[in-house]
Amino acid sequence: MALYLFGSVFIVLLAGYPVAFSLAGTALVFAFIGEWSGTFDAAFLQALPNRLYGIMTNETLVAVPLFVFMGVMLERSRIAENLLETIAGMFGRIRGGLGFSVTLVGMLLAASTGIVGATVVTMGLLSLPTMLKRGYDPRLATGTICASGTLGQIIPPSIVLVLLGDVLSSAYQQAQLSQGIFSPKTVSVGDLFAGALLPGLLLVGLYLGYLVLVSLLRPAAMPIPRDEAQDRRSGLDALHALLAPLLLILAVLGSILGGLATPTEAASVGAVGAMLLAAVRRQLRGSVLREVVRSTLKVSSMVFLILIGASVFSLVFRGFGGDILIEDLLTQLPGGVFGALLAVMLAMFLLGFVLDFIEITFVVVPIVGPILLAMGLDPVWLGIMIAINLQTSFLTPPFGFALFYLRGVAPAEVTTADIYRGVMPFIVIQLIALGLLALWPSLATWLPQQLYPG
Repeated sequence: MALYLFGSVFIVLLAGYPVAFSLAGTALVFAFIGEWSGTFDAAFLQALPNRLYGIMTNETLVAVPLFVFMGVMLERSRIAENLLETIAGMFGRIRGGLGFSVTLVGMLLAASTGIVGATVVTMGLLSLPTMLKRGYDPRLATGTICASGTLGQIIPPSIVLVLLGDVLSSAYQQAQLSQGIFSPKTVSVGDLFAGALLPGLLLVGLYLGYLVLVSLLRPAAMPIPRDEAQDRRSGLDALHALLAPLLLILAVLGSILGGLATPTEAASVGAVGAMLLAAVRRQLRGSVLREVVRSTLKVSSMVFLILIGASVFSLVFRGFGGDILIEDLLTQLPGGVFGALLAVMLAMFLLGFVLDFIEITFVVVPIVGPILLAMGLDPVWLGIMIAINLQTSFLTPPFGFALFYLRGVAPAEVTTADIYRGVMPFIVIQLIALGLLALWPSLATWLPQQLYPG
């Protein structure tokens, strides 16, 4: 019944029904069938009110609407446009300078907003027409934008890491309790933020290294700008455009990593800071504020409704013994811990074609997380591996979400085949980064251990 439940949810999702209602509705239908057939104990559903109350009173999850508000406000205040123009001007007449600037702006937007879809769409609207106008290869241009736009998955403050941190914290405690450890250690969102910093910067460095290689081997794909006057920017212009966003990033990330504030408190600082930036740029009008609040409400409602649906699903799934079934399956795979981890990563990669990171985080991670963590895996390392894996999945044709985001705003002369071929080298880079992290877990664990030695 647990496997039938899992398969039925995917059929309903592929039919196009809303995710939250598909998860909760299918689970409740199976619960009634299971009670009628004697394969499900309805007493499991009595835990549902406590679960929903726990979601409503979870202070960590309050960071989600605050980070969403911060990201949408920065998007509406034209921060991205100013950053792109300024950094492109700083590179001047360097071959590939616009490609480098797109990657660096993607990194800064990821650290400012943490919203993948918004970053890809914003970069596509602002930079793709300019790159094509200056003679960039459409495949290189679209690949660079998609890859840099998905950095919001891994570079903190990422909403993915906020949600993963909350889910992994529960999974880690559950894994320790199953091992007879009744004073369990905890893992926090701050741990994941610290753990993601070096792998995120590694990805940026690999992207830039690839662009340098292309500029040397295929110079025609990255022409030098013809109009020098258009590309030069003074140091004061650069300082003016970069100072405020960098200060905001430093205030949010620095307060979390330095232990001065919780992620929720830092998110509130970011939201207020984004409003101040918009006010300074004279963009904080009533119409803009209404649009930002509505967008924040829509995204936050979607996240929490999916979380409620996933709670119902996981409760019924466990009631059918699905967690025991998955545990038996993973522990009996050849290769031990490595085989189990490889199977889970492959399954999440494939699920990323049809599910968003929110559904995977709330549905899949609570099921497999306690099992993998009970095998001795580090929770921070596992969380970063999952985040990079999902980021790779979102870039992979033909179903990658980032590809759909860019296709929706790309000019007509850019074909879907251009986008698909353009992201291929960056997928290879993602897999290299994932392999390096698997070989050297200290890439994710070293900084949290230095910042939080206890």
